[in-house]
Amino acid sequence: MNVLVRTSAFVTAMWLNVAVSTSVSGQEAKWPPEKKKESEFTERKLDTFQHGVKKEWGYTDPQKDTFLVLHPKQAKPNAPLYVVLHSAGHDVNSCLGCTTKVGNHDIYHAPPDFFALYLDCKANKGDWWWGSEKYKGSEVCPTEKRVIDTVKWVIKEYGIDENRVYLCGNSMGGSGTLGIGMRNGDVFAAIKANVPAKTEHVSSRMYFAPKTVPADVTLPDPPIAVDYSAQNDTWSKDHAGFIKAMNDRKYALFMYWGPFGHANNHENILKVNDLINSFDWLSVKKNEAYPVFTNASTNDPSPWPDQLADKKSGQINAFFRWKNVSETADAIETKLFLVKAADLKTAFTIPTEATADVSLRRIQKLKVAPGATVYWTFGTANGEAKADATGCVTIPGLKITSEPTSLSVRTTK
Repeated sequence: MNVLVRTSAFVTAMWLNVAVSTSVSGQEAKWPPEKKKESEFTERKLDTFQHGVKKEWGYTDPQKDTFLVLHPKQAKPNAPLYVVLHSAGHDVNSCLGCTTKVGNHDIYHAPPDFFALYLDCKANKGDWWWGSEKYKGSEVCPTEKRVIDTVKWVIKEYGIDENRVYLCGNSMGGSGTLGIGMRNGDVFAAIKANVPAKTEHVSSRMYFAPKTVPADVTLPDPPIAVDYSAQNDTWSKDHAGFIKAMNDRKYALFMYWGPFGHANNHENILKVNDLINSFDWLSVKKNEAYPVFTNASTNDPSPWPDQLADKKSGQINAFFRWKNVSETADAIETKLFLVKAADLKTAFTIPTEATADVSLRRIQKLKVAPGATVYWTFGTANGEAKADATGCVTIPGLKITSEPTSLSVRTTK
């Protein structure tokens, strides 16, 4: 059976390559994208598109790009979108081909009720590593502009729920997921990176230390980020700076690690760290506020940079959850809690209480000016807090338990 599945995947990938290459030969690629083929893949409708470049992307040479749109198994209006960035070992076609077998780059496998967009960065020089190898600075590069414009075009073309668009990738695609996704919180609700190969991309594009965000640059609140990496994977060695930057910037990070190497098979990874899929990142919505947990007492010591031989598995923020209650122009309320042991089967010891600083991001209605004072209550505790230079409010040292407790932030007493 396994042989048959692998053969089917190989044949499918080869068929996709042939179909794309023969359908575009001798034609000038333009924008907007042109549908070149309609077919069926794993009992789901598959559309193949080809396009050229937009002048404003800044490419110096002409190029042709292919992307694939996989439909939900059952058509429905306003469906969410699952965007996939492939690794260095794949292109757009072989990436999709992996999804015929469970365990083959599981992060590539789109949920059956989602649209899925598979993008390519292998066909054209300069796009490699999703642009980060050629374009090292903080400026958004042509590759990233192409990716974002393609995502926006697919959202509009297919009537996607724009508040439920998610980005993911493996290895090189994980690097791209962090680098492209974090910069575009106005597009992606949440992102998930499977063993991202280096964090240089995200560090440069987000002006992480020692850089600072220029006064004339405004970064939207980023998507919630999920990262699962291995301390015995040489590609992950720069995670210390990334973890610190995310904490210092008050950006939402769910981080999991263990000695599972540069793996992409979830079943194998779960044997080492069974938390990697415990946070429901696909339930996050772009039009809803979320809390950011930093400096949590329940975080495990990171193995980066000096404990790479450590065999322990660990986590950052793995057990925090929340439920939004209400938001007006004057106040916001959300319930904070820890996941209960009865609700999460894991080899980890689930804490019953934790202390963490809590910041609020993606606030929809409440307007807090930079430096303004706000008033908060959390259970029986209360106090004042001052927004930072970007208007982000952080409440320090909240004691969070498994019982949901309401955090309320108001602009007036």
